[in-house]
Amino acid sequence: MTRTALIIGATGLSGSNLAARLSQSGGWHVYGLSRGGKDVPGVDMPLAADLTDETKSVALLSELTDVTHVFFCTWSRQETEAENCRVNRAMVRNTLTGLKNSPLKHVALVTGTKHYLGPFEAYAQGRPYTPFLEDQPRLPGENFYYEQEDEIFDAAEKRGFTWSVHRPHTMIGYTLGNAMNMAVTLAVYASICAETGRPFLFPGSKAQYHAVADITDARLLAQHLEWSATTPVAANTAYNVVNGDLFRWEWMWGRIADWFGLEDAGAPDHVTPLESQMEDAGEVWPRIVSKHALQDHSAVKLASWWHTDADLGREIECFNDMRNSRQAGFCSHQNSARSFFEVFEALVKNRVIPAPIGKEIT
Repeated sequence: MTRTALIIGATGLSGSNLAARLSQSGGWHVYGLSRGGKDVPGVDMPLAADLTDETKSVALLSELTDVTHVFFCTWSRQETEAENCRVNRAMVRNTLTGLKNSPLKHVALVTGTKHYLGPFEAYAQGRPYTPFLEDQPRLPGENFYYEQEDEIFDAAEKRGFTWSVHRPHTMIGYTLGNAMNMAVTLAVYASICAETGRPFLFPGSKAQYHAVADITDARLLAQHLEWSATTPVAANTAYNVVNGDLFRWEWMWGRIADWFGLEDAGAPDHVTPLESQMEDAGEVWPRIVSKHALQDHSAVKLASWWHTDADLGREIECFNDMRNSRQAGFCSHQNSARSFFEVFEALVKNRVIPAPIGKEIT
């Protein structure tokens, strides 16, 4: 039986990897919705809609009469958390309202570790228990993840579909122009350091440098999304989704430095954010692009300095427990160092960053 998926945010990191996964699995017809309606590998029919526009988005989605599975893989960043709550809940509501003519069976929502750390306005200010447990109570105060969840829970109860919530940690994967992709950001940083001779400094806090950490490979998340949507025992559950191994950044930073042929400069005594280190990236990167005949992408499009600074600047340890997945039978895992290296290799192959001196990528 063919299932019909609607991926909201199909051009993003999680959405594009999910489209590729469903295409490889077979048995799926895939709609991919984004603001621009860009064609994405694995998407059978791209759709263009701004979900903050209730009238237009509901009108478009009401024309779909065959969607069985929704994967909500996007969000819209606003100036305040109150606005984040209002806008992002409305986007979920507009999606589900628009699909009133479709026989929905399952809705999956991708959120993240801010479920445990709080919104950007109060990010990581407490001392949460680690590893993060899926059944930990919600934090007090506003959090747009909670609003998105509640909108889905309410609709599921009324309409009878099942749901799942997926909470990845730092996302690693190949995509360009994504605001939350640490692997591409660090690749641009390392390439600039290699070209200019700058030290490859860990830009975050000493606490984060020495703490236990984990990450989420976007391909593993895609596998998890498909599994939860098609496995009855996995329904109506919230899941942490991480690679399954643990590391400390003091170790991982050395591995990344080695890959780029750089000396590991370690973590200085004070935080050295990428936003300040890379203030001149807009001038340096075009010279690197020209010298190595790379694709003409700007550093601003490729790198998200602020988001990587937020992750690496935390003063607390952050890693996740995956007992809900393991108990339900999902046991896949991914080597985290390889997650980084495979993105770096793809960036070189696609001429987005230069190949490190002496390294051959086939």
